[in-house]
Amino acid sequence: MTPVHAFQGQRVALFGLGGSGLATARALKAGGANVLSWDDNEAARNKAAAEGLAVADLAQANFTDFAALILAPGVPLTHPEPHWTVKRAHAAGIPVIGDIELFCLERAQLAPDAPFIAITGTNGKSTTTALIAHVMKVAGFDVQMGGNIGTAILSLAPPAAGRVHVIECSSYQIDLAASLAPSVGILLNVTPDHLDRHGTMENYAGVKERLVAKALHAVMGVDDEWCRSIAARLHKPVEISVERILSQGLSYEEGFILRNGQRVLDLNGIGSLRGAHNGQNAAAAIAAAEALGVDDATILRGLKSFPGLAHRMEQVGRVGSVLFINDSKATNADATEKALLAIPRDIFWICGGVPKEGGIAPLAPLFGRVREAFLIGQASEDFARTLGSVPHRFCGDLEKAVRAANEAAQASGVEAPVVLLSPACASFDQYRNFELRGAHFRTLVEQLPGFRAMAEV
Repeated sequence: MTPVHAFQGQRVALFGLGGSGLATARALKAGGANVLSWDDNEAARNKAAAEGLAVADLAQANFTDFAALILAPGVPLTHPEPHWTVKRAHAAGIPVIGDIELFCLERAQLAPDAPFIAITGTNGKSTTTALIAHVMKVAGFDVQMGGNIGTAILSLAPPAAGRVHVIECSSYQIDLAASLAPSVGILLNVTPDHLDRHGTMENYAGVKERLVAKALHAVMGVDDEWCRSIAARLHKPVEISVERILSQGLSYEEGFILRNGQRVLDLNGIGSLRGAHNGQNAAAAIAAAEALGVDDATILRGLKSFPGLAHRMEQVGRVGSVLFINDSKATNADATEKALLAIPRDIFWICGGVPKEGGIAPLAPLFGRVREAFLIGQASEDFARTLGSVPHRFCGDLEKAVRAANEAAQASGVEAPVVLLSPACASFDQYRNFELRGAHFRTLVEQLPGFRAMAEV
């Protein structure tokens, strides 16, 4: 835990008692603050009360008695309209902040030079965060990884010399962190998302920009117009691109990372970093590690040993020559496009579930890479129409699809067949979330005769 002393001896309000909210309440209490917390969910309130945290209806409180309102990131700050607690806080003239801001305040007082890497972007931020954390561990750092990726930031050990915090930040979290100034700030990309919470793309991009605006070292993806505009406003950011070769910065070409146009690191053969999208993630990790003094040889060792994230192009293992990849996180066509681009041929594609608008029609230019598709869930009929002449069969559920895809891949006679679960759909017709879908896929594959885990291959 990171005890927060910024409000020691003061009274603060806290709304939202989910995972990060509970961690925040604990950290404030440990730092000597008098925390009054509330959540609309009775079970969350009861859990907090059982831990000895003060729980009371903030609607009955006088907000002028509080030094700040601590808001959980999922609670609306501005759009579609400010939450009622935010309106009360503004009327009382007190700041509205979140757990990332509390960490920043504690770091400023405790260890202002402690290395802090913050990562954001519409896509790719979780893999980049995990990859950077892995590389920094290989480099010998005490690594604390968390934020939007899983562990609440205030549940991590406190900032200290030689201890690096690698933190994934959502736009919601950045919006509540006015003093965010990491050692290394990384903005990968900005594409339309969360407009229900930010109102416009200008607002959304503006929030993302805050993560890099005050960073000691800024790392910027420059493959979209929003990020190119942001990069132009920064002082000497490290630019990264997977769409063109940069004369200054890091680029990706045919499996290689280029520095200032020259090939420096070979990603070919690193299965967990397949595809151009992972080229961007790797370039960002390289830039972050270099900023903290890590040499190329150590960085490459970290990249090569990166196991990848579960459900994101996760190499599950092999049966004979057939490689099985779990990309259950791909819940729309854009995400599946990256998977199909990463595998040039002989894909035995398991797809389907609850379809998103547009289905898989945008993927048609990549259908030539698919040997056969195995359809599951509600989208089956629609996907079959879109696939047209591409070989496909109706499997209904994942168990039948895994068995059929394995049999077809084994019988294909091709050199390196890949069974790819990349559904391009939500999971809710058959699974509560994509994690459960991916875990079931992994279990089914592990039960196939002759299965070998990647460590055994």
